[in-house]
Amino acid sequence: MSCRALRRLRGEQRGQEPLGPADGEPVDPDTGGHSKLRAERGVSNLYELITNADDDVEERAPAERKVVGSRTKGQGLQEHECGKPEHNGHREEEEVADLEQVANNTQSDNKLKKKKKRKKSKKHTAGEPQGDVTVEDIDSILEKIESSSGLLFQSRSSSNTDCRPLLYVEHRNLNPETELKRYFGARAVLGDQRPRQKQRQYHRSTWLTTAKDTWPRYTKAGITMQLLETKGGVQFFTFEHHREYQHVQFKFLEAVESMDPNNIVLLLQMNPYHIDSLLQLSDVCRIQEDQEMARELIERALFSLECAFHPVFSLTSGSCRLDYRRAENRAFFLALFKHMIFLEKRGCSRTALEFCKLILSLDPEDDPLCLLLIIDFLSLRAREYLFLTRVFEEWETHRNLSQLPNFAFSVPLAYFFLSQQEDISETDLTNFQEKAAHLIQNALIMFPGVLMPLLDHCGVQPDSTVSSHSFFGLTAQISQPPALGQLIALYVGRTLSLWKDPAVMTWLEANVQQVLRMVDAQEPIVEECEKKRKIRYQSAPRNIYRHMILSEMKEAVAALPLEVTSQAVLGFDPLPPLDSIVSYTRPERTSHPSNESSLSLFFRSLLPNFNVQGELRPAAGEDADAGRDLNQGVNRLMAAMRDMLANIQFQEPPREDNPDAEGDGDWD
Repeated sequence: MSCRALRRLRGEQRGQEPLGPADGEPVDPDTGGHSKLRAERGVSNLYELITNADDDVEERAPAERKVVGSRTKGQGLQEHECGKPEHNGHREEEEVADLEQVANNTQSDNKLKKKKKRKKSKKHTAGEPQGDVTVEDIDSILEKIESSSGLLFQSRSSSNTDCRPLLYVEHRNLNPETELKRYFGARAVLGDQRPRQKQRQYHRSTWLTTAKDTWPRYTKAGITMQLLETKGGVQFFTFEHHREYQHVQFKFLEAVESMDPNNIVLLLQMNPYHIDSLLQLSDVCRIQEDQEMARELIERALFSLECAFHPVFSLTSGSCRLDYRRAENRAFFLALFKHMIFLEKRGCSRTALEFCKLILSLDPEDDPLCLLLIIDFLSLRAREYLFLTRVFEEWETHRNLSQLPNFAFSVPLAYFFLSQQEDISETDLTNFQEKAAHLIQNALIMFPGVLMPLLDHCGVQPDSTVSSHSFFGLTAQISQPPALGQLIALYVGRTLSLWKDPAVMTWLEANVQQVLRMVDAQEPIVEECEKKRKIRYQSAPRNIYRHMILSEMKEAVAALPLEVTSQAVLGFDPLPPLDSIVSYTRPERTSHPSNESSLSLFFRSLLPNFNVQGELRPAAGEDADAGRDLNQGVNRLMAAMRDMLANIQFQEPPREDNPDAEGDGDWD
């Protein structure tokens, strides 16, 4: 036991004697000669009233206070009686032993307090990743996430978003890092290495994407957004191209016509934030299987477009509109759609669903990219089952969503997944099961051509009664209209992974048997659905073809009609609307007058240097000048012919100087 620890327990400091009562001050037997203030506060050490310098004696246990208090009290009485400390060696040994025991208790109490503080700090930082997490802990966390977190997230969000608009967009859900952190933690997503402040460039804060330090420094690209009008609380905006940007756009069109991607690369080096060049080069990188560069080019295009937003334009309100018929607005739609596809491929289904709602809110009536064909798939992948059922309930009356194969099959699948949740009441369980069974049976009756391709892609052998029945057999696929076959091919190719679950297949098999009984009984609903299939789905609208091209689904692209595949499809503007609104036109690239005669065109094909008209003359020419102009034209014709004859060279026949040479040798 050190002297410093003994002084600390006795309340002494270095260079001071034990404090006794002041001269002339009455001694209080209860406090052992200490002051009245110390007696009132129950403090055994005088300097505890000033500060607690050391963490070891910051807060003592009640048992320790009792022992130390009794010790100081006895010491004070002895000093009062004798006037000085007692010098008995045996007594001092006992005191040292008692003090050592007190010190040991103090150290153990301090260790317990430190452990408690650590536990509290761990509770406060439970959401932060810990450095001591083992591999087994990570595996258990991932298993918990896969089993339960998706349902909890969708149930929490559904309770908060029921009162919000259907296409309400949250800013935090537009960032894929938010979803990745939810599953893997912040340390796994961001990493330990962060760039230094001196090496970082300043970029504007944006919601759609985050600028990278490797990107070129942003300058105004020549794009702005203007507010056109406001009707009924809905604001209509449009992008505008400045004159400098229009010149760059003309150069881009020339680079596309050259069929050389290097020309687009050279254009981007001079104009690093030209939108259409970024979109077209992204398709080139994707074809070359450079997915990372293709995704980065799309993000750069979104960053440039967001920097041009109008101050009133809002991403989350759902009341801002853009007209797809305007060529300047199409780049924003296409960049958002391609970014959404990249997010879904990365596994960020919740973020992709948020971008899907954003694109749909820009033009929900016309839906130029036909987001209704993919919003159900993203909702199922993100486990937002209640959102999908809400879309179906609110839009079925005026959109007739049940006539789309994807909604007809995805909505009952969502109800089935809702019925598989654990924490639901018996009433909700029965309600979800009844809705799922009713809707899937109607879907199978309305679209019987979906079942066999779906089972084939999932690798499931159907029952003999099902495969041999005429309702689901080969005749059902042959008799369906071509437009319906395209929608079915798109849905099966996109969502087959959701149907491979054994529980889903068992549920589907039971409903297929029920449908076969309804067909054999010749119920009226079977005949009604057959009439609807023959009348409808004769030809698909243009936005569905545009969606199939952008979706990059092999099954869907193979089912496109010849009228679509025979025309040129450009990545920066696939299948533009027939009623497009053109703000500016590309100038003609003809350097020669268009009123040349057929004779002059014939001579020009033979003589490139010939120009019968020469320089443009005034429209109102005099008769006296007509003869002179004709003579000049003839003279120019003769001069051009002399130049042509002068440039003609004939090869001389081979000389026969060498009689030994072969007769079939090559010419010099």
